[in-house]
Amino acid sequence: MLQLQVLREETDRVLDGLAKRNFKDTEELVLKALELDKSKRSIQTDTQERETQSNQDSKKIGELMKAGKAEEATQLRNQVTQAKQIIKDNLSRLEVVEKELQQILYKIPNVPAAKVPAGKSAEENIYEEQVGQTPNLSADAQPHWELIKKYDIIDFELGVKIAGAGFPVYKGKGAKLQRALINFFLSEADKAGYTEMQPPIVVNEASGYGTGQLPDKEGQMYFINEDGLYLIPTAEVPITNLYRDVMLSEDELPVKNAGYTPCFRREAGSWGAHVRGLNRLHQFDKVEIVQISKPENSYALLEEMSQHVAGLLKKLELPYRRLLLCGGDMGFNSAMTYDFEVFSAAQQRWLEVSSVSNFEAFQANRLKLRYKNKEGKTQLLHTLNGSALALPRIVAAILENNQTKEGIKIPKALVPWTGFEWIS
Repeated sequence: MLQLQVLREETDRVLDGLAKRNFKDTEELVLKALELDKSKRSIQTDTQERETQSNQDSKKIGELMKAGKAEEATQLRNQVTQAKQIIKDNLSRLEVVEKELQQILYKIPNVPAAKVPAGKSAEENIYEEQVGQTPNLSADAQPHWELIKKYDIIDFELGVKIAGAGFPVYKGKGAKLQRALINFFLSEADKAGYTEMQPPIVVNEASGYGTGQLPDKEGQMYFINEDGLYLIPTAEVPITNLYRDVMLSEDELPVKNAGYTPCFRREAGSWGAHVRGLNRLHQFDKVEIVQISKPENSYALLEEMSQHVAGLLKKLELPYRRLLLCGGDMGFNSAMTYDFEVFSAAQQRWLEVSSVSNFEAFQANRLKLRYKNKEGKTQLLHTLNGSALALPRIVAAILENNQTKEGIKIPKALVPWTGFEWIS
């Protein structure tokens, strides 16, 4: 959520930045927020002045009575009574204005960083680098949804039977490959200095608002109505909310956490080849990395996190490319995002496997996540997160890119974790 002070003092910068997103009604929302903020401050000022005057008048009433000036005292008492009623009305108006202002602020997306290009869709993203050679497979190479049947390692029909579409069952070496990837990703995060967390996979409404999934993404999350809880779309939500309403010291920064969780998405995409098999699921596994930093360090840490993801893909021997997302393709909360895509040889297409984002103070403002520097000044922190990595499309690319006549060869980095070199 954008800070009101930023909206007031940097209105032109905010509007110019938000124009990169091509977000509908942005200027109208910003101007409405400023109007409500002005009204809020006017009511607060009027209320404070009336309270001060009423307190002074109340003292005078007693003095007038002692002096035998009953009529003047009565008139002043009536003025105090009227002032108290106006103050009461002001407080009621203030509550309405503050609620409306809060709802408007929830609808305004984050301002893109200066480096972020303007654009309406993914076609306008910038491809910053491509690493690795895309494999040339034989003419009879199969996509992963055929390979999983051939080697009996993932069963979508069983998933439909017990849950529904988009909930696969991993079997045998398929299940062991999943576990190996999770352990590998967590081990690499540990080496990079991340503290492992195992958070709940359900969150309350306050947590959803804290990291910006609410009110923006209700339709994408599974909701447990009886308990008022949401199944998490990513470990970012519970891990970042560990620090909601927290004041950190400068010595504790940066905070570096990592966690594995299953993730749940109600809207898993439309029908078609591009969402077949593991390409788009309702439930999937992911290891997430989260950092909390001082504002002046956050963009250096974004690059550090990006390099961490790149290192994982190199160790898995997967060709990848890194994209800088344009304003129109970024998430609501993000100030800047890098996407990583791996090449799927059998599908002959690039598959997104990670997003690494800097939210600047956008989430911290919602979370009331602050730190006190050595001079004692309180300031909002910056939050960052990244997928390191999401498993389904990594598995798809490993299966497709490494298929041979003998079977599917496991990347060397995973063999210590799988306990086998081939799926055959």
